[in-house]
Amino acid sequence: MALNPKIRDWRDRRVWIVGGSTGIGAATAERLLAAGARVAVSARGAETLEARFARHAECLRLPANVLDTATLESSLAAIVARWGGLDLAIACAGTYGEMRAIAPDAKAAREIWRTNFEGAFNVYTTCLAQWKAQGGGALALVSSAAGYTGLPNSLAYGASKAALINLAESLWLDLARHGIAVTLINPGFVDTPLTARNRFRMPAMISAEQAADEILRGFARGAFEIHFPGRFTRGLKCVALLPHRLRFWCIRRFTGA
Repeated sequence: MALNPKIRDWRDRRVWIVGGSTGIGAATAERLLAAGARVAVSARGAETLEARFARHAECLRLPANVLDTATLESSLAAIVARWGGLDLAIACAGTYGEMRAIAPDAKAAREIWRTNFEGAFNVYTTCLAQWKAQGGGALALVSSAAGYTGLPNSLAYGASKAALINLAESLWLDLARHGIAVTLINPGFVDTPLTARNRFRMPAMISAEQAADEILRGFARGAFEIHFPGRFTRGLKCVALLPHRLRFWCIRRFTGA
């Protein structure tokens, strides 16, 4: 049974992608524009937004910082002024850095936690009043399969994504009765500027465009969780269900930690 309304027709649907200048966010914006949606994209860099979406005259380019709620509020106001409301917000902004427990970087960890978790929470709180006023809406949070279980070299990033998974579940339980859908998106390895920083082998890597296709298929199913690629995420889900002794052995075995 679908946990969210199934979205199969995107024509004239009003979508705001926060963190949409590169990677999964940008590829999803391109797919939605092609499907007839009215799309607004936000990111910190105005030049990057213009460079990516200049050919889409109908696309709203709204620079915003997820840690500066005033910029989010002004972007939402511009969307509502243009389109009269907002149907779906996708919180896609995030950052990443390798970090091992033996050598923690507190400043870098705080930046990761704030951007990935607080930033997504800020998108939600910015949109909530508008969705209550219009009688419904939808939120999608882009987390990661790295949030399923602890992983080596993922001290700050994995914790931030685990928090997002918990947040999405809590939001769905509270908001479904108010007509506000919540979707959790958990990618595995996707070829983006963030994963380009990794210095280890990334199994089952897919392109940002393939990730965008998976996301749209998940919305069409009315899924709560959209995770991909399945051959990777399903395996990690199974590992996360194991008793700790066996789980830690498997993770060490397959990561070489």
